[in-house]
Amino acid sequence: MTERDWAWRRRLRADPRSHAIYRLVVGAVGLVIVVVGLILVPFPGPGWLIVFLGVLVWATEFEWAQRLHEWGMGHLRRWNDWLMRQAVWVRAAVGLATAAFVGLVVLTTMAITGVPSWLPDPVERPLADLLP
Repeated sequence: MTERDWAWRRRLRADPRSHAIYRLVVGAVGLVIVVVGLILVPFPGPGWLIVFLGVLVWATEFEWAQRLHEWGMGHLRRWNDWLMRQAVWVRAAVGLATAAFVGLVVLTTMAITGVPSWLPDPVERPLADLLP
């Protein structure tokens, strides 16, 4: 990145009013992203990834969010490093447990909301019979 790429940010920070508005906007956008991510955490999909993205947005302007992001990424790296040092059967067991959990969440979601009608009939019928 060149020096010119960050000139806009230095101009914003030079004026206390524009800097306060910018921080407010960054805080609000980060909050929306984090809340959406937290809502999505129990569902299949990238809930935690979205939460990390929201914290990353905050980290562009807030020092506490930079520390939170570094803390979270440190835990993620340590988990990944530990998992990669394990035997193949341990990694497979973690993968199967994760897949089973996601499957359970999907089935629970369908039990609450109903089986989606866009599924192919050979899939939709057995699921509808399986779920209450």
